[in-house]
Amino acid sequence: MSDVSITVYTREDCHLCEEAVETIERVADDEGVAIAIDLVDVDEDPELQAEYGERVPYVFVDESPAFKYHVDERQLREKLRRSS
Repeated sequence: MSDVSITVYTREDCHLCEEAVETIERVADDEGVAIAIDLVDVDEDPELQAEYGERVPYVFVDESPAFKYHVDERQLREKLRRSS
């Protein structure tokens, strides 16, 4: 079984982004699901900055859009169970 791929589009000094990552890590640990998190700073790429702007965190689970701004724990648990 491979790790569940999670991408978080983020930016520096983003408290919502920090909360999202903490929630993802805690829920994955609670569920016993191995995850691979890729944190992508949108400010490091002009195209990503234009696409996401202030709309971070933006979270993808297994390459599918999953959450914007806040991670819903119940929904994340369901997604991780389906993906693992």
